[in-house]
Amino acid sequence: MADHGTIEYGTAEGNDYVEHERTYALFVALTKWGSIAVAVLLVLMWIFLL
Repeated sequence: MADHGTIEYGTAEGNDYVEHERTYALFVALTKWGSIAVAVLLVLMWIFLL
């Protein structure tokens, strides 16, 4: 395989860690609230459809 040298991600230009952390926080929040919404929907279906 070709030798590409040492790759240092921490010092590479273009790494926007602040934006990365903000996007990850948004993903976690949407996942949490989406899961809660699905759970509420399932409980309401259980109550009203049985």
